[in-house]
Amino acid sequence: MGSSWQLIGMHGWGSDQRNWDAFEPHCQQRGWPLQRLDRGYGRYPQQSASWLPQGRRALLLSSLGSQLVPSDLLQQADAVVLLASFGRFVPAGAAGRPLQQALRLMDQRLDAGDLLGLFADFRIKVAEPQAVEHLPPGIEDGPVSAEGLQRLRQDLELLRCCQGLPGAFPEQAAVLIVEAMADTIVHPNSRAALRQELPQAELVELAGVGHGLLSPGLCEQVVGWLDALP
Repeated sequence: MGSSWQLIGMHGWGSDQRNWDAFEPHCQQRGWPLQRLDRGYGRYPQQSASWLPQGRRALLLSSLGSQLVPSDLLQQADAVVLLASFGRFVPAGAAGRPLQQALRLMDQRLDAGDLLGLFADFRIKVAEPQAVEHLPPGIEDGPVSAEGLQRLRQDLELLRCCQGLPGAFPEQAAVLIVEAMADTIVHPNSRAALRQELPQAELVELAGVGHGLLSPGLCEQVVGWLDALP
């Protein structure tokens, strides 16, 4: 094995810290600590993390996680893994108009109290083309406070407005982009823009896999990539 790593994971919109359950045994096998940030949408409160004194620093960022991770953690990372992610979610021009409308409708459903219906539909799209039953649980299975609902709506606005990766993104970090080729959430133009924004990144393309990244070997592939870094 290579260097010792410590990992911090940031989930995406509508998810929580259970997003990283599948990574836990792979990290434990190597003796790598895995901390989990949580936005605090649902049953889990907001949770922060800090880099430990020992071990190289790796971030696991899922979807909107690249925009939600605190800047101080991001800028100090030695490696960043971008999982079904993006810099700009809504592509420019005509390609982005359907997404703008979809985000408005999602916000209206949240405002109308249709959280369970919204997430039932959303999770199907996240899982496609795999079955939704294979996704880890999300905030639909627990209470959502008024503060959690407010964060969901704030982060929908962030999805609408983000124009690229955060300014704190570490220029010298090793980067792995894991792209879901059958992703129905992140537009192909946004996936292409991320690759252009990070030309130095290594790329893993998962054929036939959707935004939920339901690929059996993915966790071992990611930690193996970290293990092999010089």
